Amino acid sequence: MSETKVWLSRYPKSMPKEISIPTYSLPDMLQKITAEHPEKNALSFYGKKVTYQELQTAVDRFAAALQKNGFHKGDRVAIMLPNCPQYVIAYYGTLTAGGIVTQVNPMLIEREIEHILNDSGAETMVVFDALVPRVKEIQKNTDLEQIVVVSLQPSQEDFSPGRKFESYLAEENGRAAPVEIDAAQDVAVFQYTGGTTGRSKGAMLTHQNILSNVIQSYEFFKDSIEIGNEKYLTIIPLFHVFGMTACMNLSIFTANESIMLPRFDLEEVLKTIKHEQPTIFPGVPTMYVAITNHPHAEDYGIESIAICNSGSAPMPVELLREFERKTGSLILEGYGLSETSPTTHCNPAFAERKPGSVGIGLPSTDYKVVDVATGTVEVPRGELGEVIIKGPQVMKGYWNMPEETAQALRDGWLFTGDIARMDEDGFLTIVDRKKDMIIASGYNIYPRDIEEILYEHPSVQEAVVIGVPDPYRGEAVKAIVVLKEQKSADEMELIAFCKNNMAAYKVPNSVEFRNELPKTSVGKILRRALREEQQLQHTAGEKGSGGSMV
Repeated sequence: MSETKVWLSRYPKSMPKEISIPTYSLPDMLQKITAEHPEKNALSFYGKKVTYQELQTAVDRFAAALQKNGFHKGDRVAIMLPNCPQYVIAYYGTLTAGGIVTQVNPMLIEREIEHILNDSGAETMVVFDALVPRVKEIQKNTDLEQIVVVSLQPSQEDFSPGRKFESYLAEENGRAAPVEIDAAQDVAVFQYTGGTTGRSKGAMLTHQNILSNVIQSYEFFKDSIEIGNEKYLTIIPLFHVFGMTACMNLSIFTANESIMLPRFDLEEVLKTIKHEQPTIFPGVPTMYVAITNHPHAEDYGIESIAICNSGSAPMPVELLREFERKTGSLILEGYGLSETSPTTHCNPAFAERKPGSVGIGLPSTDYKVVDVATGTVEVPRGELGEVIIKGPQVMKGYWNMPEETAQALRDGWLFTGDIARMDEDGFLTIVDRKKDMIIASGYNIYPRDIEEILYEHPSVQEAVVIGVPDPYRGEAVKAIVVLKEQKSADEMELIAFCKNNMAAYKVPNSVEFRNELPKTSVGKILRRALREEQQLQHTAGEKGSGGSMV
């Protein structure tokens, strides 16, 4: 395709520029790997190993139990769990029964859970025991009929699966009745977006969408991934589309082992690295920040990790360089969306990387940068515009949202809402979300440009830049910063640092210091929450001023 000609030469001759679109399903993939590697470890959870044959047996029992309880093809199972073996069993068991997995973030509150359950129509839910009261609170307002409870009692010596989940599996010891799955048309997962632009939307990802992205990722990394000889450090939540594909499904496709942790606890992570010696670590920048700033990280054998593919949020260049200097690992920053299963781009391990960019497109992924106003004109290389994407990993659409689907999918292209530039080699650099752009005195200001500079300051651990209401400029630039331990800096020092490194109109008008920044469950800084907080403060201030004048 014409849009990809520039970057195709980056691929080695051994790597296909296009993939064969899979016609089989995700359960078919698991069954194939199990048949070929039945005794290899599929999962590791606090020292307990689960082989592929053990996993397949549990998946079959879960699917059979669903069917025994009246489950039919196309029904939904909502899964609200931390990373654990039961997650993988419920996920593949649901798909084996011909169902649709509805991903539910365990951090959601009752109102948000209720929306997803009602929107998806889920009648069965697999829930972590600590969250059952939250679900019971809203169950009467939903179609939820069956709750399967998972109880975890992890320790380094023992893993005891919850009795209720186990008893559900024990209801049926046979195999599930075969279900015919159309990989191209049948939805495998409702992947709900964060709802930052309104109510949360369910991206419909088919079996073909997800498997295509797994195959695309493998083809892109295959010179760095050995079949059956890798260990994935799986801390990214599996309910997040990045964890689902880059950790769970890719490790299964390559017959490798997934070392699962239910949360990011720095000491636990380092001890797990020392004990298990993982080789691949999909993560997000905040995880790499924590490891980089640990004074004794090198003592935990982190050199076992060869590849770190970073996603979900922009990776500051200075952080990337510092992490690699300290660990010897290679960080390959990538890009994707819930709507693309998720990965579309990544920096290559097989060619020159460009730190700060998200790399080139995966095989069979077409992309271009178009004007923001109309989305119809491709902008020249190096200029800013909205990135649009075409490929087999692009969703079928949003569940029950035809207008939003028509807006996002136009003439076969997914309009991402992300502002980017493409260089002469086809490398893409994401600048910001369209909605995150700050307009001050008529200037378009992209927060990431300023954040990159702030990360270069030796005292800054984390930084986020937002626009705040300003009666004269429209918006003013504000930086919110977390300093490194035992480091110091004040507002004037950071503003002066910015003045020396960027155009005057971009320089923050104010800097606020905090001990921590709000983050999603996957570790992504919640810029929206900070922006809304500032807006509320501004509104309250205006009301206060008005009251004093009356």
